[in-house]
Amino acid sequence: MTSRVIFNAKQIQKTLERLASQVWEQMSDTENLALVGIQRRGVDLAARLKVMLEEKTGQKIWLGKLDINLYRDDWTNMTSTPMINSTEITFPVADKQLVLVDDVLYTGRTVRSALDALLDFGRPGRIKLLVLIDRGHRELPIHADFVGMKISTSPGEQVDVLLQERDGEDKVLLSNVDK
Repeated sequence: MTSRVIFNAKQIQKTLERLASQVWEQMSDTENLALVGIQRRGVDLAARLKVMLEEKTGQKIWLGKLDINLYRDDWTNMTSTPMINSTEITFPVADKQLVLVDDVLYTGRTVRSALDALLDFGRPGRIKLLVLIDRGHRELPIHADFVGMKISTSPGEQVDVLLQERDGEDKVLLSNVDK
C-alpha cells in the first residue's frame, strides 16, 4: 500500500479556522449552538472547533460525542464485533442548532447512522454537517454544509485522517489499497 500526504498539520489548522468562521457566520443562534462529533476523530475535530468558536463568540458552545456503531446498516453483515465507543450528550438536543462533525465523508452511511442516533435524543431545531474531507462516492443523498477539502478519489483509494490527540500527529493520507 502506497500513501502520500495530501494535508499537513498547518493546512489542517488553517482549514479548521476557516470552518469555524463559516459556522459562526452561518449559524446565527450561537446561544443554542452545539457541536456533536462522531466517534472517534470527529470528536477530536469538534473539540478543536469548540475552542475556536468560543473564542470568536465569547459564548459557551456545547460539545457532544456520538457513537454510531449500533446504528450501522451493515452491523449484521460484519465478520467482527464493532468496537463500541461512548456517546456523551449532556445537553438537551431539542431545538438546538447542531453541527455534526466527522473527519471524512464517503458513502454517507456513517452520517445516516449518526442522524438516527441523534434523533433518539430529541428533535433538534436543525442539523448541519461539517467534514474535514469530502471524498465523493455517495451511496445516499447526503451532503456536507461545511467542507474543509474536496478530493477526487477512486474506490481503490483510502483517506486516513491522523490527529494529534489520537495519533500523535496531524496529517491526511491518501493511500492506494488496490493491489
